[in-house]
Amino acid sequence: MLEEKISIVTVSYNSAATIACTLDSVASQQGVDAEHLVQDGQSTDGTNDIIANYEQVTFFCEPDDGIYDGLNRGIANCTGAIIGLLHADDFYASPHTLQKISEKFAANPDLLGLYGDLKYVSPHDVEKIVRYWKAGNFMRAKLHLGWMPPHPTIFLRREVYDELGGFDTRYQISADYDFILRLFQTFGDKMDYLPETLVHMRTGGISNAGARNLLKKSTEDFWIALRAGYFAPATVLLKILSKLQQYSHYSR
Repeated sequence: MLEEKISIVTVSYNSAATIACTLDSVASQQGVDAEHLVQDGQSTDGTNDIIANYEQVTFFCEPDDGIYDGLNRGIANCTGAIIGLLHADDFYASPHTLQKISEKFAANPDLLGLYGDLKYVSPHDVEKIVRYWKAGNFMRAKLHLGWMPPHPTIFLRREVYDELGGFDTRYQISADYDFILRLFQTFGDKMDYLPETLVHMRTGGISNAGARNLLKKSTEDFWIALRAGYFAPATVLLKILSKLQQYSHYSR
């Protein structure tokens, strides 16, 4: 079976405290043809100096209009047939994570995308699991109920991004939710679930940074769900409630 190159895109901005862990995570992947592109929004805290130590990383440093604009720029520069996204404070669960992804795509040429589970870890102790996001199998009816898989666990063939047009940068916090709804509405039947943890994410991201951001995220989610044709109040409420079980249902 022919395995294809995987491109991993990381967007960074003042990420000096965590970027080395992310870079090491990708660099340590075994048994796979992978490239790592880092799109930095002109950091001022030494992030760029850290990235410069990794010769295997393709590095772009330029102003952008936020994380989703940065992701769109990074995706445009990818050369791999399969694209994954890894945030600057995330890391893969295993040195064989990308190998498993590559083998799944190679075994099924008709497959357009894969996703899996994610564990949230403490930013002060990455061995301490705080939440477990078990995505579960896709069913179209779940989209009405606020279902979405963890964004960093999604791997897609390049043509999916060509078809969907990337992230809608009108949304500053929830463009990933908008993209995922469009993705599963259009290509859900050609997506597959890998029932294991693929990514570890440190808690404390932008969407959870204070009440104002939480309100903005919920507002963006509302309009995204409404435009997708769902009863937005119920969809957004169920989306929020689904996070509660992530705290009580995890395995170490």
